[in-house]
Amino acid sequence: LYNKTNYDYKAVRRWTTQRKIGYSLTDCDKIFVPIHKEIHWCLAIIDMRAKKFQYLDSLKGSDAHVLHVLVRYIVDEAKDKTGQDLDVSTWEQEFVRELPAQENGSDCGVFMIKYADFHSQGLPLSFSQ
Repeated sequence: LYNKTNYDYKAVRRWTTQRKIGYSLTDCDKIFVPIHKEIHWCLAIIDMRAKKFQYLDSLKGSDAHVLHVLVRYIVDEAKDKTGQDLDVSTWEQEFVRELPAQENGSDCGVFMIKYADFHSQGLPLSFSQ
């Protein structure tokens, strides 16, 4: 979808066809997007119901560019799969600060998975290392 030089929806558009996954991503309540940043894992969430983009980083970092790419992606995905223009101009973009943080340099992947696990169940992020 994105590398350091460009955004390319065409590179991933076939990953989410109705035939492959059985539904449209735009029908989901939440879409969990693992983000790999060379040596660090984070989680982004596209919350279709709450109309919000979230970025969760166990080192408390933020990356506005990731959310910008996801905004473009979900707009392109909706247009490609449903033919509709999805207006996300009023959707909130949040860098979640109140979350469990890792205490070492190696557990980011586990934290990313736990963030997705808890969010998928509607639970508060109440775990520790």
